[in-house]
Amino acid sequence: MDRDIGITAEPIDTTRCRFVVSEPLLDGARRFASAAAAAGSPLAEALFAIDGVNEVLVSGGTVTVTKDGPAPWQVTGKAVGAAIRRVLASGAAPVADAPAATSADDEALYTRVADLFEAEINPAVAQHGGFVDLLDVQDGIVMLRMGGGCQGCGMADVTLRQGIEKALRQRVPEIAGIVDVTDHSAGSNPYVTASKK
Repeated sequence: MDRDIGITAEPIDTTRCRFVVSEPLLDGARRFASAAAAAGSPLAEALFAIDGVNEVLVSGGTVTVTKDGPAPWQVTGKAVGAAIRRVLASGAAPVADAPAATSADDEALYTRVADLFEAEINPAVAQHGGFVDLLDVQDGIVMLRMGGGCQGCGMADVTLRQGIEKALRQRVPEIAGIVDVTDHSAGSNPYVTASKK
């Protein structure tokens, strides 16, 4: 009997869309910046086979897909949903474990970012009942998840862009970008719900 796998598409903009899946895909987060990096991870391989897909981020039960193709998300999203269902139906682990060796640059960046989170960022967001988890640094991209009062807060994007990102770029200018993998609709008292998107 086929499993009923629920997938909700939440377009972020014309190039990025987050897909919330009713089943866990990965414990943690992993970013795939190219089809070559996806080798060995069935879900990432299937998504890179879709025309225009150029980046995949898997975190928990969410998949964020970035594309540069002209097709609208209504079209690309159907292909992404079909790929996710196909991989989950196969029974194989959707995402392989990350390679043990990360670059020395990423290790050094992770340490510096973690120190900044502990010394400045988390004490600041804790004043509003929130916290921010540093998940990983891959290829200079900082991956984080917001929790507590920050998860689902209507000001979370402002906190991320004007607070966290600004502090990171000032103190650790080598970072290439920041990705928030938070499911803001799943907070205990979210201000943002899927129906409002």
